Amino acid sequence: MTTQLEKGMAFKALHEQEGAFVIPNPWDVGSAKLFEGLGFKALATTSSGFAFTLGRVDGQVTFEEKLAHCRALAEATSIPVSADLENGFADDPETAASNIAQAALTGIVGGSIEDYDGSQIYDFNQAVDRVQATVEALRSLEVPFSLTARAENLIRGRFDLDDTVQRLQAFEKVGADVLYAPGLKTLDEVRLVATAVSKPINVLVTLMTDSEVTVDALAAAGAKRISIGGSLAKASYGLAIEGGKEMLNPGQFQWRKWVGMGNDIGKLLGK
Repeated sequence: MTTQLEKGMAFKALHEQEGAFVIPNPWDVGSAKLFEGLGFKALATTSSGFAFTLGRVDGQVTFEEKLAHCRALAEATSIPVSADLENGFADDPETAASNIAQAALTGIVGGSIEDYDGSQIYDFNQAVDRVQATVEALRSLEVPFSLTARAENLIRGRFDLDDTVQRLQAFEKVGADVLYAPGLKTLDEVRLVATAVSKPINVLVTLMTDSEVTVDALAAAGAKRISIGGSLAKASYGLAIEGGKEMLNPGQFQWRKWVGMGNDIGKLLGK
């Protein structure tokens, strides 16, 4: 069995190697084991995908439910798991920091903190204080934990790339391990962010508009880690929606053509 210490060290090493790596976002234990079976080296949870499994939308999961989800995925897999910990489930720096440190006790070896409270972006200084407090809280852990600091501007209707970069630079200065601005659209924007900071950056690939986006192209632009957010979870639910509609009207079952794609599920689950 891989220990949390070994997972933490492996996760750190992924961010130090040459090139970029893809970190897919499972939404439950089954999808986590599938991704591990396919050969990915690390996983990251998706807050929206997990919420769907509970019949809710993003932002409606409790902290206790998040902890249980993190524990389940960490225990079910032998590779590092990082978690989308939203805003740390608190506005004030100390409580958010304490919550993220508590999440580390579930077996995950990384996690993110956002500068968004569900309705608005935090004031610059408050956002930085929250990251700094979390960095300090994580120092007490006995295992390596990679903290990702997220600047949410670009996906929250605040299209201010200058402010986004300034926030990432400030997050780096107070000790964040990975920097993340979801919503970058082009390789040029990735390059701009990557050259503005020295820590590894995570790029959400599913919102990018460049037609030639590949792992190699993103790596050349300066990305270190590439994630997909809740996109595959949405695609899976989308297929279920379309199949359901088809069965109701016109009463057909054309969706069956996709069933064969799941013939390797048992093998990937290790069964």
